[in-house]
Amino acid sequence: MTDISWLSARPIAHRGLHDDKAGRIENTLSAFDAAARAGFAMEMDVHLSADGVVYVFHDDHLDRLTAGRGPVAGRTMAELRAIPMIGTDDRIPTLRQVLDLVAGRTGLVVEIKSYFAERQRDLVAATARELAGYGGPVVVESFDPRQIQDLAEIAPDLPRGIVADDAASAEDYNHYRFVDRDELAGLGHRDWSKFQFVSYWVQLLGNDVSRRVRDDWHLPLTAWTVRTPEDRRAAQDFGAGPVFEGFDPDA
Repeated sequence: MTDISWLSARPIAHRGLHDDKAGRIENTLSAFDAAARAGFAMEMDVHLSADGVVYVFHDDHLDRLTAGRGPVAGRTMAELRAIPMIGTDDRIPTLRQVLDLVAGRTGLVVEIKSYFAERQRDLVAATARELAGYGGPVVVESFDPRQIQDLAEIAPDLPRGIVADDAASAEDYNHYRFVDRDELAGLGHRDWSKFQFVSYWVQLLGNDVSRRVRDDWHLPLTAWTVRTPEDRRAAQDFGAGPVFEGFDPDA
């Protein structure tokens, strides 16, 4: 497997090194460039536009971060690019733009978004195509083990991980219609999803699942989302790479 030890070597900037007061909105080119300049790896979220372009944005609605309103689903990339981010000149970037901007300067953690409904193999395949041949360190992750299973089949050499918590929110997991809660919470899908690292909720570090990942499976481990000094200490004490936001770990 490709060396992914960088996941815990330095803190990872959650959705880039964003700072609203400095005019850097999350998941924008400004936030990603700031992370790269500071020497931080960066996490980002990807969706697929109506015309098949992989783009970087977290929410399933435009309202929180942009001047637009309504769902992102069903829009072409041109439609999405026409909507400004609030208070800045940034627009929703494509994954290709991010790859060209970062150009291997630091590591990339690409999270494929899932609504835990239809399988979205087209998004997985499109993401793998964009990353094929990229020269820098990169891994792909998802909360949805079906997407990681698809990635293992489509691009077996691309490092892949699962993002996990205790799966307590039925709404977040589409009421477990497609994946069983126990499998999600206990990572019981490991045999068929074939994940190679785990990004775990920092508030749960030290539980049986996180200890199994670290002590029994010996897999690389990151912790999301680290927002306080206490969170950071918890991640570091457990040996998990902190995925941080809201502060500068180097300050």
